[in-house]
Amino acid sequence: MKGLEFDKELVYRIDLPRPEPPEGEALIRVLLAGVCNTDIEITKGYKGFTGILGHEFVGVVEEINHADQRLLGKRVVGEINCACALDSCAYCQQGLGRHCPDRTTLGIFQRDGCLAEYITLPLENLLEVPDHVPNQVAVLTEPLAAGFEILEQLDIQSHHDVLIVGDGKLGLLINHAIRTTGASVTHVGKYPGKLKHLESLDGETIVLDKGTEYIGRQYDIVVEATGNISGFQFSVRHTKPRGKLVLKSTLASDQRIDLSPVVVNEITIVGSRCGLFQPAIDYLANGPDLQSLIAAVYPADQAIEAVEHSKRKGSLKVLIDFSG
Repeated sequence: MKGLEFDKELVYRIDLPRPEPPEGEALIRVLLAGVCNTDIEITKGYKGFTGILGHEFVGVVEEINHADQRLLGKRVVGEINCACALDSCAYCQQGLGRHCPDRTTLGIFQRDGCLAEYITLPLENLLEVPDHVPNQVAVLTEPLAAGFEILEQLDIQSHHDVLIVGDGKLGLLINHAIRTTGASVTHVGKYPGKLKHLESLDGETIVLDKGTEYIGRQYDIVVEATGNISGFQFSVRHTKPRGKLVLKSTLASDQRIDLSPVVVNEITIVGSRCGLFQPAIDYLANGPDLQSLIAAVYPADQAIEAVEHSKRKGSLKVLIDFSG
């Protein structure tokens, strides 16, 4: 099968073996897959991963190695953390398989990802996509779910002032998630064209000039989604004393970070990773059309070009079409 493999360098291959679904898993034919900043960080050394990249996809179930065949032939998305699901695992029994110590993670840790024609995932990871949600929107489920994860971790109320730092794909989707709380949202970024995608939503957007360190006020909750050290420092500076700072970026960096303002201002830092898919699917089924966030769709044989496009400054979501 075709796929994009990473082992010290990215290689597009057409001779990869098609996976066989183990007991309890499904074989999924990938239709569209998204390139994520985490994929790019992996190519810089994040997690030391080797194998097929990718964790954002929409596909069709072609085979199920289980008695339950209800999803056969259905269009699905899949949660990326594959837990042990054992009765002896305290995390799995609390519904926290995302933190199971024996989990594998699609395209990130010990499990080949979705930048390929076929993948396998446990049945319990799969959710059917509503018929009226197009593929180019469904493929955004995973990063949107990461936005909704913040609402599971923090009790954000309508009286809160929230600042989102970073106008990348994830940052824009986080905005959609947080606005469902009724909170007052300010969004800062460097690219007017990207912030323009938020015009249909209430709230303030601010385009930062180069070198801007402070915009004149602090916030109850700040979400850092830039993926760089300067974005983290900016976020700390704009968090109120005893406020909460949510870190959404995975960043492979050896730069030094000054945490003294976190101590002085008693800021609570919340690491925030993957989210449950159902809230994201419900939003996509009833929310705005997000296809404007798609920058380009590349055919499978241009997968490396797709990754390079995703690295461009100001680029939005880049997809790879594996439907053939």
